[in-house]
Amino acid sequence: MRTRLGLRPTPEALGARYAAVRGLSVALVAPLSDADATVQSMEDASPAKWHLAHTTWFFETFVLRDFVPGYRLHDDRFPFLFNSYYEAEGSRHSRARRGMVTRPSLDEVLGYRAAVDAALAAALPTLPEEARELVRLGCHHEEQHQELLLTDILHLFSENPIEPAIWPGARKVPVGMPDALGWIEHPGGVVEIGHDSPHFAFDCEGPRHSALLHPHAIADRTVTNGEWAAFIADGGYAEPRHWLSDGWAWVQREGVTAPLYWERRDDAWTRFGLDGRRPIDPAAPVTHVSFFEADAYASWAGARLPTEVEWEAAAAGYDPDSGNQLDVAGPVEPRPSPGGPAFFGDVWEWTGSAYRPYPGFHPAEGAVGEYNGKFMSGQFVLRGGSCATPRGHARASYRNFFYPHQRWQFTGVRLAKDI
Repeated sequence: MRTRLGLRPTPEALGARYAAVRGLSVALVAPLSDADATVQSMEDASPAKWHLAHTTWFFETFVLRDFVPGYRLHDDRFPFLFNSYYEAEGSRHSRARRGMVTRPSLDEVLGYRAAVDAALAAALPTLPEEARELVRLGCHHEEQHQELLLTDILHLFSENPIEPAIWPGARKVPVGMPDALGWIEHPGGVVEIGHDSPHFAFDCEGPRHSALLHPHAIADRTVTNGEWAAFIADGGYAEPRHWLSDGWAWVQREGVTAPLYWERRDDAWTRFGLDGRRPIDPAAPVTHVSFFEADAYASWAGARLPTEVEWEAAAAGYDPDSGNQLDVAGPVEPRPSPGGPAFFGDVWEWTGSAYRPYPGFHPAEGAVGEYNGKFMSGQFVLRGGSCATPRGHARASYRNFFYPHQRWQFTGVRLAKDI
């Protein structure tokens, strides 16, 4: 894995960040039982226990094992269980069968985390710079898994007929609809995109390079639940002319008629979230929609999805730490916009851009070089972060990516149009 290294934190600052990231992961699973943390609801999702152990395996393998003389693995069976996709690290347990790992227990996994945390804290002051960079990378890697952990728990709980809430809360009262959709115009021309900050970034965010934009406009907010309900009412899921061929085949095959977790009850739309089932808030951003759905909605609305170049050019002037993002363990859901243009938080925004390498991209040698580059096939880029993205993790150049049918993440829609 090659990162844009830039500013390097002191060992003390890095240790504090490591402790904060690791502590948040444990806090997120505090409401879970051992059974909650073990079950796997689908192949795209992983058990919470696996997320906790995999992120620990990352630090143990690439830092403690490789840079601390005499370090002995906590359990030599764990690399097979908790390696994800690193071919250079050897064979591993099937992703589709992670939910069969009933042991080690959740308590044992938490003990594994504590042991690795203690060993890393002791080693950190004397680690070479290369190892500290891997600790830094590992913290960002764990933040990615914190978001996956939350969305995987949500999918798991949605499969339970009693629809339990991980964070129950008081019934929310919709506060009214947001302002009418506005447009931010761009005259076109050559722009620079890609990471160029002295701070951390993943390798797929660079190199920085020039790109040509044509005159266009991008919406100043994302599509709301109320607007999506109008799409449904107008037969949006039943009209093939709005859909890509693959998307229409997916809708027909899967019987899709609404965003994931939406259900019609008492003649009104409801959604299931980490706070249980609630009526949809018409003013909140629509979420849990696939690329196929996002593209169809844009067609129905007489618009299109923005390219990732258009999105980054528009978002570059906004604070990536703003918006509704994850700060502490607690209720996590998209919220109505407080007003004014916003580009970060609430929902990841589908773009019309394929996830492919930028000009001049080269993955690093070795196992950590497998982090991003080998996934640049068949997926689409999302931008902006979500309500489940840890605050401080996103930036204008950040490139998330998923397959076009996937929608269990907090994924939403921002429109664009040519002018």
